[in-house]
Amino acid sequence: MKHAPLIRFRIDFGEHSNIGPGKIALLEGINTHGSLSEAARSMGISYRRAWLLLDSLNQSFNLPATINSVGGRGGGGAEVTTFGILLIERYREVERKLNVVAEKHLREVRAQVNIRGGASARRIPVSKKNRKRT
Repeated sequence: MKHAPLIRFRIDFGEHSNIGPGKIALLEGINTHGSLSEAARSMGISYRRAWLLLDSLNQSFNLPATINSVGGRGGGGAEVTTFGILLIERYREVERKLNVVAEKHLREVRAQVNIRGGASARRIPVSKKNRKRT
């Protein structure tokens, strides 16, 4: 069964201000689990990598995407702010619209995708004799 192409993208708002699939998935994970470490575990990334992504995200905008509480007796936690929810919603909205456009405009290309995946089924031999040297 052939599926529509899937668009993955990043939005750059400035030199050090961007959002993409990783940061959005992290926010969604924090929203689901209430914890940065649980969100990282569910994504299969290290806590340090998750922390760096979240720090970058919170430094990118005037409003924080999350509020973190320090661990202690009951453990720490993280909460996605109203602005963080807005980031998730707007990113996913743009993603849905881009995927509709991609499906429409790339239908003929998608029909030619090798369903076995991986390397192309047809190999074009390259002779060492005809290869240009640089």
